[in-house]
Amino acid sequence: MEVSKFAVPIEKLRWQCDAGQFQFECTKDLPVLDEFVGQERAIRAIEFGLNMHNAGYNIFVAGLSGTGKTSIVKEYIERLISKQTSVRPAPPLEDWCYLHNFKEPDRPQIVNLPQGMGRKFRDRIIGVLSQLRENLGRAFSGEEYQAQKKKLFEEGHDRQQQLFKGTAEEARRQGFSLQMTPVGPVVIAIVNDRPMQENEYLALKESERKELDAKQAELMKFVQANFEKASAVQRETAERLQDLDKNVAEFTVSALFAPLLEEYRAPEKLTHYLADLKAYTLGNLELFKSADEPVNPLLGVPMSQALGGRNPFLPFQVNVFVDNSERKGPPVATEPNPNFGNIFGKIERRFLLGGYLSDHTMLKPGALSLANGGFLLLSARDVLLNPGVWVTLKRAIRNKEVRIEDPFEQFGLFAPQGMRAEPMPIDVKVILIGDAFLYQLLSAHDEDFWEIFKVKADFNFEIDRTEKSMKDYAAVIRCFCEDCNARHLEPSGVAKVIEYAARAVGDQQKLSARFAQIKEWVQEADYWASQDGAELIAAKHVTKAVEEKAFRHNMIDERIREMIAKDVIMIDVEGGKVGQVNGLSVYSVGDAMFGRPMRITVSTFLGRSGVVNIEREAELSGPTHSKGVMILGGYLGSKYAQEEPLSLSASLCFEQSYEEIDGDSASSAELYALLSSLSGIPIRQSIAVTGSVNQWGEIQPIGGVNQKIEGFFRVCRAKGLTGDHGVLIPERNIGNLMLREEVVEAVRDGRFHIYAARTIDEGIEILTGVPAGERRPDGTYPEGTLHDRASRRLKEMAEKLQKQPRKEE
Repeated sequence: MEVSKFAVPIEKLRWQCDAGQFQFECTKDLPVLDEFVGQERAIRAIEFGLNMHNAGYNIFVAGLSGTGKTSIVKEYIERLISKQTSVRPAPPLEDWCYLHNFKEPDRPQIVNLPQGMGRKFRDRIIGVLSQLRENLGRAFSGEEYQAQKKKLFEEGHDRQQQLFKGTAEEARRQGFSLQMTPVGPVVIAIVNDRPMQENEYLALKESERKELDAKQAELMKFVQANFEKASAVQRETAERLQDLDKNVAEFTVSALFAPLLEEYRAPEKLTHYLADLKAYTLGNLELFKSADEPVNPLLGVPMSQALGGRNPFLPFQVNVFVDNSERKGPPVATEPNPNFGNIFGKIERRFLLGGYLSDHTMLKPGALSLANGGFLLLSARDVLLNPGVWVTLKRAIRNKEVRIEDPFEQFGLFAPQGMRAEPMPIDVKVILIGDAFLYQLLSAHDEDFWEIFKVKADFNFEIDRTEKSMKDYAAVIRCFCEDCNARHLEPSGVAKVIEYAARAVGDQQKLSARFAQIKEWVQEADYWASQDGAELIAAKHVTKAVEEKAFRHNMIDERIREMIAKDVIMIDVEGGKVGQVNGLSVYSVGDAMFGRPMRITVSTFLGRSGVVNIEREAELSGPTHSKGVMILGGYLGSKYAQEEPLSLSASLCFEQSYEEIDGDSASSAELYALLSSLSGIPIRQSIAVTGSVNQWGEIQPIGGVNQKIEGFFRVCRAKGLTGDHGVLIPERNIGNLMLREEVVEAVRDGRFHIYAARTIDEGIEILTGVPAGERRPDGTYPEGTLHDRASRRLKEMAEKLQKQPRKEE
């Protein structure tokens, strides 16, 4: 039989890039590319999302790793910022500061100031504190103040002494003596110029004792009244001294606070803070009466230096929470480790005497606060993996405010001395970078996702191969050479990189958009060029880089081929076998893919069970593979059971397979083996098969076609190429062929063959050398054809089954 009509032409086995189309000596001659290659859809989505300022128009960037998602997003943000500053200025940035809350110290308040004013305000307050301590210390140590203080103290003392003296004289006049005891003043009767003793008191008549007691009680009222007057004088003196302090301090304090109150009239919270700070100063003048700082009584060190101690000057400390003083344009923040604290901020603590203390100066910003007024780029996977971050991030975006909370409280745990800082208002464009699967997962299971991330920027992993895209590819390679400090490429090297880019996506009309992989090739080709002593990277260096990387990862592939060569894994590549065919599968180990043949066998016998999938019965069949086997029953029914029921039992097995099998790319091979078993016609073992099939017998395209062909080629080469070996692929996969040059060379020399079929009938003819046969109007097939033999066999089996008694279920 002539099967050459099904052979794939040599020129279609591999697309080759013509190096002559590049009009340069090396990539150094090319201009720097100012646009991105082949991601128009994603770029338009990013531009739209960045320019939409309505709520919810945050961006989810989806695509495979290595497609340049992060680089493109950053580049377009920079372009947008540059465009805004040239066309219309961007909204002004602000500094944000946390201040001491005098009413509720555990609830610090936040204020916003114009850009660059945060530091200045902090420094002004520090300067005011320094001047207060210096000026008030000088004022309180001055001679005039000391003289007034002494005068007030002496006046009060004299008034108290006069009251005490008058009280003592009145008591003496009435025959009593005034004495002071730990419990207060007492009066004692005097007899012969000495205090009356207890026995003398008891010796008095009852009437005399009553008279003496009444006189003593009346005198005590007088004494108590005078002592209360003395206490009032003491309080009055203290108040006068306090008023003196305030009068002395009022001028200095007002002189220092007046410019601040005049300058910082807005926001209103800042005005209230300054007024409260002034009142705090006037109410705690003892802190300023000496130029020396007060000492912590427990630790013996200045209060502001005490480890964890409450600093009395804490209200004067301004926490510049977000400082944009040196920033030009909106911030573009990224957070490589988006845990709770790094995103939303932290509350730091100090340890003191077995406990923890915190204050407003220990509030630290997170990425969300630092990105306020700009853009925040985050890895979607990392955000979802960090506990509590995703839920809190959604809340912050929705409410447009970020709260500094303790992560312990998010999980219902106890947090030491929790603070409730006032939330910071934010306006941030959040950009999540992830993959398409994660996007679909969030879309399906998170009801808030659609409302918050309304823009999807979908990055394609492949781009169309056009003349322009290939020139752009060369310009991208030029940038990679500059970035990696590598040698530049000559045109043959660029052409070879582009060929491998087409092979990476398995399509002659497409190129890979995973530029991270292209960059790796350039770096590794530069190494091999250095080993070769070449000034430029040529095609052979690129090929060497790709082959060496494959060699570093293909140990498992070699081990499998060794076992096939030793017949440990039984694969026949010669002769013909009934009900047996070599199927092809693809293995992925990390970023390495390789193909290997697998023996598929089918046994048919009397019965009514239909096609039994042994892999499924052994729970080694994935859902897609099981579906493919079920389709075989539909094909058999459409071919042979149009007039009477199909009576058949067949067992289908992947021999020496001990792992789960999934995918339907072997369904055509399974059907070929089944037809061979039914018809009794042997299948050529020198040809391996791949392709899925539908119920109408049409062969459908599959993935990994290059790796599958090359896997069988290497096995046949190890056993010895005879010129009879080959692979049968779906015709619709011809456009995916980017075979290695060694395979193309073997086909060119007639040592290996690549066949393509559109239908099962074409494929079975290639494998058996027997025509499949077309159904006649009467439902029969031409005599001697494969379908005729299979049909006759099925009828024989049906007749035998009819003679057998049917067992009751």
